[in-house]
This record gives sequence, C-alpha cells and structure tokens, in this order.
Amino acid sequence: MTTPDWFVFRGTGEPHDGVDRLPDPPPWRDFDGSPVLSGPPDLGAESTRRLGSDAAMGSAGLAWRPAELEMINAALYLRRPLLVTGEPGSGKSTLAHALAHELGLGRVLHWPVVSRTTLREGLYSYDAIARLQDMQLAREGGEDHTRDIGRYLRLGPLGTALLPYEKPRVLLVDELDKSDIDLPNDLLNALEEGEFTIPELQRLQAVQEAVEVDTDDDTRAEVTKGKIRCRAFPVVVMTSNGERDFPVPLLRRCLRLELSSPKDDEWGNGRLRSMVRAHFGEDDAETNDALIRQFLTSRPGALRTADQLLNAIYLTQETVRGDESDRQRLAELLMRPLDHGEPGPS
Repeated sequence: MTTPDWFVFRGTGEPHDGVDRLPDPPPWRDFDGSPVLSGPPDLGAESTRRLGSDAAMGSAGLAWRPAELEMINAALYLRRPLLVTGEPGSGKSTLAHALAHELGLGRVLHWPVVSRTTLREGLYSYDAIARLQDMQLAREGGEDHTRDIGRYLRLGPLGTALLPYEKPRVLLVDELDKSDIDLPNDLLNALEEGEFTIPELQRLQAVQEAVEVDTDDDTRAEVTKGKIRCRAFPVVVMTSNGERDFPVPLLRRCLRLELSSPKDDEWGNGRLRSMVRAHFGEDDAETNDALIRQFLTSRPGALRTADQLLNAIYLTQETVRGDESDRQRLAELLMRPLDHGEPGPS
C-alpha cells in the first residue's frame, strides 16, 4: 500500500515529526489552555515492553489495514477520541504505544478501568486525611505544611493529559467496557470541553490563585484558579472488548475503530508476525513462524491471545531449544484455548 500524503500516523514504526504538520484543529475542537507546557517525559519502558526493542520498532511497524490507518489519522486531524474494539490480542492497547512512539509524543498516560473506577480518579485525587493529620501535627507544634494544598493533590492520567501541553499527550483508557454504567456518560464533558475544575482549589483562589500539584508523570504542574484546560487535545485511545454497548452521546463524540483478530485476515496475521519479530528478532524466524502457523490454524474459532503465543515462543527458546518434541508439547500447553469448557491438550 502506498501511504497517502495526508497520513500523520503511517504505522511504519519509524519516528517522525508528522504531528507538527497537522493543520489547525477544527474551530469546534480548538482549545486555548495556558500556560503552555513543553515536551512530555521520554517514551518509557512500558512502550518498549509492548512494542519490542527500539531497533525493532524503528525497522518495521505493526501491520495495520488501510482502513484502520485512515480512521486513526481521521481522529488525529479531528482531535477526537478513538473507541477501539476487538478481541484480546488484536492490538488495541498497543495502538496507543505505537502512536506515542512514531509521533514522538512521550510516555503513554495509562488509565486502566475497572468496575469501581470513577471519573474523579481519572482527573485527580485529594488526600484530605493526610491534610487533617498534618493540621493536627501543626497544632502540636510540628511544621505546618497545610498552607500548600498542592501537597495533597495529584492529577490522574486523564487530568494530566488535559494539561496545556504544546504537543498532545497520548492517553490510553483501557477496557472502558469494564466500567460502572455511569462512567461513559461522566466522561462526556471532559472529552468535549477539554477542561475540568478542581473544587478544592477553586474555593481557595481568592487566597491562592496559582497552586502547584503533582501529576501522573511524577512532575509538578501549576493550576490557576482551580481550572485545567488543554491546549493540544490529547490523543485518546479508549479500548473495549465489545462486552457492552455504550451510550449514543459518547459514540457521537468518538471515532470507532474495529481491529481485526490476528486470525481473521492477512493484516491481522501480519500484525502478529510483526509483533513477534519486534520482540524476538530474526534469529529463530523459521521456528517462530512455525509456532505462529500453529497458533493461527489449530482449533479454528477457539479463543487465544497474542500473549499466549509470545509466552510460548519465549519459553520454548529458553528451555527446550534442542528438543523438538518437548518444544511442541510445551507450546501446545501454553497456547491452549481460553474458551470455557474447551479441553486442553492431554
């Protein structure tokens, strides 16, 4: 496939400055938060863990279908969140790390969602108990830290992503379908307006207008008048395993991307092979390809994940490299289907 000129994310794994060439956002997605913050922290170990070595990431990106690349780039141009669905192992979470790596957007801000997750946890936390304890210590003659309320506040991954960075941050909202029924609706205002308020700081703005708080990057950021507003809307990747439907207002504010299973077509297969090459290189390519073929063809329709394949390749390389029968038996054990009631190898 010839990469269209308008693509910012090309899916090649080769870092470039394409995000700087994005046109101005649509007027309805233009934000003006200040003061402008400079570059984010380095990419970090988590992206390397998911994508493979730096050298491998730069030599061959994951295999994305043309339609997938079009939707990803449309979200970048329109400054809209991506709602990414697909089977486990299809590359949903990996997409966020691939975007951060190729576009030079620094460490991915990761917000894992569970049934108890609330919007406030994603935006910020306030340790009122620690402040009360410090007040008690101050009354007993200790040092008074309570004048600096910023010591007790920490921005969450979503709150950090909405800081006024010059370049957008990448935010991974992982497994949104695991959330409480209210969270998708609660997200609407932050995703649409690109801002939120911290009531604990708004109440003090007459006394202390600007407050420094901790961020999810373990850095400090200044908050003025208790309000945070983005400048470059973050690249938001929300993942779902398709276990529930989302409210129409949320779907209307997102672009939806369905990733193919690694076993569905040549692009899914290619993505899986690229992932294996990125982690293990070319040294045992022939043997690894045999395990990939086994993973893709045995027991059609059975549920497996890419993690199972990577585990099988790693362990067979490290433990039974010289014994083909032992290698085969161990690989079958590690790649057995996850379907309930599906018998494993005897």
